[in-house]
Amino acid sequence: MYSWSEIVKGINNPKSIIREANRYFHTFSRSILKNKQGIDIFEEEWDNLLILDACRYDTFVDIVDLPGRTEFRISQGAATYEFIRQNFENKTLHDTVYVGGNTWFLKLRDDINAEIHDFLDLQHGDTDVEFAVEELDVPKPKSVTNAALKAHERYPNKRLIVHYLQPHHPFIGQQGREWFSHQSSSLTEVIDQTPNITQEKVQKAYRENLELVLPEIEKLISELPGRTVITADHGEMLGDRHQFVPFRDYGHHEGIYNDELIKVPWHIVEREHRKQVVEEPPQSKTTTSKVEIDKRLRDLGYKI
Repeated sequence: MYSWSEIVKGINNPKSIIREANRYFHTFSRSILKNKQGIDIFEEEWDNLLILDACRYDTFVDIVDLPGRTEFRISQGAATYEFIRQNFENKTLHDTVYVGGNTWFLKLRDDINAEIHDFLDLQHGDTDVEFAVEELDVPKPKSVTNAALKAHERYPNKRLIVHYLQPHHPFIGQQGREWFSHQSSSLTEVIDQTPNITQEKVQKAYRENLELVLPEIEKLISELPGRTVITADHGEMLGDRHQFVPFRDYGHHEGIYNDELIKVPWHIVEREHRKQVVEEPPQSKTTTSKVEIDKRLRDLGYKI
């Protein structure tokens, strides 16, 4: 059932009605609010998992030239909060440290009863973090890499998750900043609010974001021991048509499981020796306030 506010919003925004119709078919009348075909990342083999937020498989294959081999996986979520909820819920992962350029884990961890050894919050409290877009507190890819290397030095016997925000908007490249001056909302709203924007410009800005983060990925995989996998939490619609009601759409939407949103890269880089991973209870718990977490997520376009 929908509230009156949701119904009124749909009447005022026909795109949301069509998007909801697609969600209805993907989730069997909303009776299944997860992608049951997706993998559990913790059942896969890796020592270091480098997450490129909102990275499409096809764009990754077209652009990336890294050592190793590229496969693909199906994600359990079409948005970060789905990905976090489905992979971490009711799990105690004392062998895992999470370096976060995205703070959805902090937002959800108590609700989903998830515990890891440590979460390093790059959007709060670390004076060494440089921001790519100052007004949005988006960590530069270089800052994420530096934090990941420090985390490895501190926790050499832990599995490491490193979550870069790119290629997710805001677009931090030269062309992306020129074309999109106001980026503190969802990608669909950013596009609606930007005059003279085209599908081609959106795709170019997205590719530019991915190209900017790749040198940092290359540096990190050259320095981390063990088996490193580069993947994504979900993909992104860049003017693609929906599967059921075929209108063009942008961004990523919970409960919509088009290939563009759930088919993600799984690029494997092997090293001669695996990490000797150990489990230890956490020493402390990240204490970033709920107000601060919600503000950051709203800055990135999430409806909190």
